[in-house]
Amino acid sequence: MAKQKKNKLTVTSNQPPAASSQAGSDYHIPVLFHECLDALDIKPGGVYVDCTFGGGGHSRGILEKLGKNGRLIAFDQDADAQQNIPADERVIFVPQNFRHLQRFLRLYKYPKVNGVLADLGVSSHQFDEGERGFSTRFDGPLDMRMDRRQTITAADILSKYTEQQLHKLFEQYGEVTNAKTLAKHIVQNRSHSNLKTIEAFRVLLQPVVKGNPNKYLAQVFQALRIEVNDEMGALKEMLQQLPEVLESGGRAAIITFHSIEDRLVKNFFRQGAFEETPDENPFISVAKEQSLKVITKKPVVAEAVEAKQNPRSRSAKLRVAERV
Repeated sequence: MAKQKKNKLTVTSNQPPAASSQAGSDYHIPVLFHECLDALDIKPGGVYVDCTFGGGGHSRGILEKLGKNGRLIAFDQDADAQQNIPADERVIFVPQNFRHLQRFLRLYKYPKVNGVLADLGVSSHQFDEGERGFSTRFDGPLDMRMDRRQTITAADILSKYTEQQLHKLFEQYGEVTNAKTLAKHIVQNRSHSNLKTIEAFRVLLQPVVKGNPNKYLAQVFQALRIEVNDEMGALKEMLQQLPEVLESGGRAAIITFHSIEDRLVKNFFRQGAFEETPDENPFISVAKEQSLKVITKKPVVAEAVEAKQNPRSRSAKLRVAERV
């Protein structure tokens, strides 16, 4: 089998990904750690944002490169992440979704920053806590809320959404092959099934599972999680704020874990829009103001060593853009 050619950034450290400098790795191992730090081109006195603090691994890497006057502003809507905040006066922690990026940067008097990092998706901690409802490996409540201050859970969606709504979300967010059949099956059977637990939902799905059961369930759960947390809406809002919050020369580094996220990031970095634009009329010249310059022509992916140590990194793609 031919080896995949990987896009690389210059990595300035030989320290392995699981090194002790990445404290909090029991909570979540940061993917593409050195590649992210290199991509941000960190200035000692700069201001940087970690949109997805989690276990704090990427944040600690940024802090190691910052001087005493540097600042790190860390966002995380999951209350569990607050246990990982380092005792460092350079850190401002914001317990909110990163869709509120610009609002809180202004609140803390840092309207412009030198870099923004976002590691999208679910942390290892969230997957490993059965009561959160993110993983098919445990029984527990069908919750899936990253921010438990929200009221809508996965169980609510399964019990209240119409057949058409369920069909759309499974097809769009989970790329489930028989999304229409799945939606119809849920609606027809939910009145006499207890869809409040993972195990009950797994039992309900058995008659319609296609292909590899583990992969199928993962796709279904992914679709529900994205819907519960409005992940695509939040990502779009955050991306649209980048040109306003980044200093000239400031960089945004975004790690995605599935094609839907990656397509949004790629299109926005390239053309400032989320849908690919059709070919332009060659006889009409229209000047376009591009606020972001793509640094990574192709996404950066994990090297073989990291992929072996941390299987989650295998699907990670890092894209980087710079404010012009």
